[in-house]
Amino acid sequence: MGGSRSRKRKATGHQAPGSDADGEGAGVDRISDLPDAVLGEIVSLLPTEEGARTQLLASRWRHIWRTAPLNLDYDSFSRDDEGPDAAVSRVLAAHQGPGRCFSAPASVIGDRADAWLQSPALNNLQEIALHSLDRRSRTARPPATVQPPPSAAFRFSDTLLVFTIGDCHLTDDITRAQALHFPKLQKLALQRVSISEPSMHTMIAACPALECLLIKDSGGFHCVRINSITLTSIAVSGCSDRAEPRFEQLVIENAPRLESLLTLDSFECSIMTAPKLEALGYLTCHYGTKISFGSAPFDSAVIRQLSVDRLATAACAVKILAVDMDALSLDAVLDLMGCFPCLEKLYIQSTGPGSTNFWRRKHRALIGSLDIRLKTIVWRCYRGTKSHVDFATFFVLNAGVLELMTFEVDVEDFNEEFFARHHKKLQVDRRASRGARLRFTSDWSYKYHMDVSVHDDLGPADPFERTQPLEGDTTFELC
Repeated sequence: MGGSRSRKRKATGHQAPGSDADGEGAGVDRISDLPDAVLGEIVSLLPTEEGARTQLLASRWRHIWRTAPLNLDYDSFSRDDEGPDAAVSRVLAAHQGPGRCFSAPASVIGDRADAWLQSPALNNLQEIALHSLDRRSRTARPPATVQPPPSAAFRFSDTLLVFTIGDCHLTDDITRAQALHFPKLQKLALQRVSISEPSMHTMIAACPALECLLIKDSGGFHCVRINSITLTSIAVSGCSDRAEPRFEQLVIENAPRLESLLTLDSFECSIMTAPKLEALGYLTCHYGTKISFGSAPFDSAVIRQLSVDRLATAACAVKILAVDMDALSLDAVLDLMGCFPCLEKLYIQSTGPGSTNFWRRKHRALIGSLDIRLKTIVWRCYRGTKSHVDFATFFVLNAGVLELMTFEVDVEDFNEEFFARHHKKLQVDRRASRGARLRFTSDWSYKYHMDVSVHDDLGPADPFERTQPLEGDTTFELC
């Protein structure tokens, strides 16, 4: 009977999981046949607790977790019966190393951090994230109350690839005493950090392989100067408390490989040499915002509060631009397009109603001379007012190579009546690019760009593109 059943399975094409073509080997654990090194890599990708539980699968697995690269995240133990402190100590005692990543809120672990970071289980650590307690908060702690980073964190300087320092006071004494040098460090994030200007430049210079730099909500310095032949991505914002001196100026003196620059606050930015800079933003209309290209006093272009004050030479390398304006202005955007004539992607964020953007006569001469190369437009906080419709219609009727225009609307406007009304208002049937798609999404995300991650947002891809939709996001396209 067994043979008959086997022939039937073969004839009907049904096989038990793990069985071969003859029906033999049903239930074979083929994963456990993989080499230890491969299994270790698989286990290391799991959250800490889940990785430890793999020891219960079978005797074959008991030693895998203990010798696999350890990713230890303090926050993952928040619901542990013994509490996160006891859980972290237990894991470090049980694991034999090597370490890969240690992540914990700097202001919570305090004195315990040094003892944990000295554990042999973390030898050869590649990533340390001593992050801010509230990763999304923009409220910085006064420098006087910020503690120094654990000294044991610097023992991994020869192996670190990623280093995040949050809620810390990096004194000049610390930077001198540690004789900072991170020969392999690729990503550095300073979040809610107090540090002097000389120490800031010392730390950046100590990273000869640095590719991504994030400075967020930090103070104690007035100016950051960048001279790096390796940096490809930079994101910066000032300090939100009253710390003095305040961060007010970024100077890119020489960054031949820089591809993206995210300015997340109002300050002056001078870009002298960055020939490969393709992604830039957010340019804002806020007081104190200024960005210039070239060396003063002969700047090739100067943009002040979204107004182009000087344009001697266009910045032709920039292909991706993000702007944040209170009052939506077509004139301002067109001036910026003149400064960045090779734009292919435009991100617009505007919550105000905007002035009139009626353009048909006013911009008739401009339309004939302006080469609109835009392929993608993403509009955050689209409300569908007359000003918004006039603004959008300009690009619908004049952007000849447009591929996709995305409107992020309030969930109350995400309905069939709204779509039908805007199909007519936006003159979709008359669009200049016959292949253009107009996409509406309920993914409302005002100022999401303030939550920048050194992992997800600072890389070679478009830094403004959202790769993960918000929960409940829905979309609709006009054809």
